[in-house]
Amino acid sequence: MTINHHLAEFGGLPVFDFPEHLVEPEHAAATSFDHPAVESVAWRVGRIGWDSEGSWTDLFDRFLELVDTTGIRAFVVASWVDLEEDGYEPVDVVLQRLVAARDRFPALRALFLGDITQEENEISWITQGRVTELLDAYPELTEFGVRGSEQLSFPAVRHERLEKLTIQAGGLPATVVRGVAASDFPALTHLDLWLGTPNYNGNAEIADLAPILAGDRLPALRHLGLRNSEIQDDVCAALAAAPVVARLESLDVSMGILTDAGAAALLGGQPLTHLERLDLHYNYLSAEIRDRLREALSPKVELDLDPGDAETHSHNGEVWRYVSVSE
Repeated sequence: MTINHHLAEFGGLPVFDFPEHLVEPEHAAATSFDHPAVESVAWRVGRIGWDSEGSWTDLFDRFLELVDTTGIRAFVVASWVDLEEDGYEPVDVVLQRLVAARDRFPALRALFLGDITQEENEISWITQGRVTELLDAYPELTEFGVRGSEQLSFPAVRHERLEKLTIQAGGLPATVVRGVAASDFPALTHLDLWLGTPNYNGNAEIADLAPILAGDRLPALRHLGLRNSEIQDDVCAALAAAPVVARLESLDVSMGILTDAGAAALLGGQPLTHLERLDLHYNYLSAEIRDRLREALSPKVELDLDPGDAETHSHNGEVWRYVSVSE
């Protein structure tokens, strides 16, 4: 997933946009339109781009009117922000409408809230809400994704079937991290958290991650992503002795301020050769530590050591490094 482009695939299906023009007056009498089989695509409803027309609720109402939603397996919520008027419908309205429509989506298994690109709205400006209302409303979901963390609320919840949870943020509040960590997800195999920077409310500490690192509430977990963090070195040091790591197939500590200290701590901890993949892309690692990683883990473990566009900046003797996604 990336914040520079809209999702092309979600829930294992290609994304198909519900046409916005169908809410315009000249299309008010339309009773159908050409579209793929409802179960063959992930449907996206929302404002796309700067020329978008109509409110999100207008689009959603027309969508419910024209599409047989009973077979839909994946649904993507695009922007609910009015880009030209700089206005928006409160996300609570979006949440309420999705909750109220739950009986219309008996086959829904994958839901993404906030497929909003950087050009449309900076990730730190995306206002969310109590998103666990959707988990409560859709107990059959197996995948749930959220982008944005302003006013994001994630109290502890139990969900029997959720297999994949992704929260993308320029800064993930400690309250959200603690809520995820305190939740019971017996079927969860994939957890991906973008921890971010304190500049954008990313104030989680290692102690907040402790239940995730222990893994007691995540018995099925096989992929863990704790990334895009200013405390990436501390995260790696904690992972070096974390019980959950021994049963992972892949580990992602990319996109953050990862230096030689964090990589060395990871290498000096428990064995990692059982992993199929270790992702460290976008990093501040030296050539020496990259060689150590390759020597210790390759070819058994697929390594991504690409530094990307991570660059260290210095000013008046002060060193500055940045996470990949913040504002």
